[in-house]
Amino acid sequence: MQIRFGFRELEFPSDQLGQLRDSNALLGDVKALWQRFDEDGYLLLRNLLERETVLNARNIILQHMQSQQALQPDTPLLQGVMPRGGKSVPMMGRKGIARHPSVLAVLEHPALFALFESLFAEPALTFPYKWLRGVGNEQYTGAHFDFVYMGRGSPNLYTVWIPFDDLSIVRGTLAICRGSHNLAGFARIRDTYGKMDVDRDGIEGWFERDPLNIVERFGGQWLGSDYRAGDVIIFGMHTMHASTTNLSNRFRLSCDVRFQPASDPVDERWKRGGSGHYGQTTRDIARARAEWGI
Repeated sequence: MQIRFGFRELEFPSDQLGQLRDSNALLGDVKALWQRFDEDGYLLLRNLLERETVLNARNIILQHMQSQQALQPDTPLLQGVMPRGGKSVPMMGRKGIARHPSVLAVLEHPALFALFESLFAEPALTFPYKWLRGVGNEQYTGAHFDFVYMGRGSPNLYTVWIPFDDLSIVRGTLAICRGSHNLAGFARIRDTYGKMDVDRDGIEGWFERDPLNIVERFGGQWLGSDYRAGDVIIFGMHTMHASTTNLSNRFRLSCDVRFQPASDPVDERWKRGGSGHYGQTTRDIARARAEWGI
């Protein structure tokens, strides 16, 4: 299958972008899950959430987008077709559609709490802020660490990426750079960019707009997948990730949520009543990388 990743056209699966592996067989074995996480930097879990619950939330989100004139008129609602020229609809935050009960039934699903409480061996906490997105045609996410956006609290903070549909990789799905969390080739990145804070340091959040440059210079392997409603993927703050480009005319609906041990400190920006991001970008990432020698 021909896809686009960053600026490049390539085949999937291929040596440039391989297949993610799921960890469903390890569910119930906490030690094995952590060992897999240490190996890969992520856990892909298929069908962790009920499909019907996820698709119901998707319908609610699309109805909201339609009410905001963000969908192409005279097309089926459930196709989520992007109008010519596109229109972005802000959906992230602590209120609005991201807090609709049917959406929260996915984002704060009991299965997620149960999984993290078993991994942490204590109660889990999730941020009230939800990163709900509708990603349109020709849009993608550049390679980055999540630490630069939310690194002030728990050292045991994890991202859960949740698709709200059956998503082919050509619709712009999450990709993981396996090994970026612990390979020696990434040590300099982790010690420089990986300690930045976009608000405190004014640094641009994305490390690289062409993800394949990363593995060509530092090692690791990019992995991607098609996803189905009900799948989730979990990764840490220093796992490099990006997305393929959405080559369809349909919005890709997904959300990032964060989980951590309840007893750990919480990044104040993402608490209830927190500021969110407040800084301005003053440091170009290319210039910063030159200063770091990477």
